[in-house]
Amino acid sequence: RAARFREQTACGHPGARATSGVVAYLEGEPVGWCAVQPRADYVRLARMRVPWAGRDEDPADDGVWSIVCFAIRRGYRRRGVATALARAAVEHARERGARAVEAYPKELAPGRQEIWGELYVGTPGMFESAGMQVVSRPTLRRLVMRREFA
Repeated sequence: RAARFREQTACGHPGARATSGVVAYLEGEPVGWCAVQPRADYVRLARMRVPWAGRDEDPADDGVWSIVCFAIRRGYRRRGVATALARAAVEHARERGARAVEAYPKELAPGRQEIWGELYVGTPGMFESAGMQVVSRPTLRRLVMRREFA
């Protein structure tokens, strides 16, 4: 299992065109991870209706990359790690030839606290800091954010 995971993530090959994401390190310790790959690699994403509501676009377009989730180690949350990972994921996609990169964050309801694990997809502010803009709001709380590369 470990060998298959290393192969899937292109572990040890930072120049690989596709990996399963980017890792944040602090003083040599891994403290967070962000999943970013060509959108076509996320088969479940293509089958979901929500991100495509009102959009006339091919979900299997591999020129568009997707940022789909974050995992931040306990003790390092709320310290800017996820925001730094969002920025790094955008650059990772751009450097590997993406035409655009998307994310599908949730927006907290006004006056509401996050429910545990609910924001693993990120928040709008994280992606705004990475130069992404809202392109659609398929539900009350779900956004589709995107950055085009020239």
